[in-house]
Amino acid sequence: MKFKMAEHSVFAILLRKPWWISGLIAVAVTAVSVLALPPVVKPAGFFAAIPFFAIAGISAWKRRHLPSAAKVEAVTTTVSAMPWSTFAQALQAGFERDGSTVKRLDGARADFELTRAGHTAVVSARRWKAARTGVEPLRALLAETRSRGANESIYVSVNEISDTARTFARDNRISVIAAAEIARLMPELK
Repeated sequence: MKFKMAEHSVFAILLRKPWWISGLIAVAVTAVSVLALPPVVKPAGFFAAIPFFAIAGISAWKRRHLPSAAKVEAVTTTVSAMPWSTFAQALQAGFERDGSTVKRLDGARADFELTRAGHTAVVSARRWKAARTGVEPLRALLAETRSRGANESIYVSVNEISDTARTFARDNRISVIAAAEIARLMPELK
């Protein structure tokens, strides 16, 4: 049996937040237990804080390689000002640095084909700076992925993706690379 945490539980929400929020809650629970609980019950208060300390540690560990918000904002601004040829070259270099073999595609539905350890992904990045992405580019990417017999679809965008597009991506297992992941792939950008 595979354990899956409820998406809207307190701990699942805290895992998506910065680590220090869980840390503050843990410190608050500990402080309340020290200051407000009778001596007989204080150990229970300390034990109540342990899950929050654990979530803070897990959240910090998961985010250890992610760029800061300032770095993401700077990269988003830089990338949004780039022409397609420069962005495509930088993105290709990032995928190669990440360990993938990259093949450029000439079709209108996708831009790259990534291969790593026998796993193939098709990437659509040409609309990376569209103000808001709808479902149509994702449908085209999915069709290209299926026609190539690839294992995965990846859509690249630094801006907002509509709710219907996000739902379509989730339902069809299309990975969306957003600004933070672009900043991680392109550490040389300031």
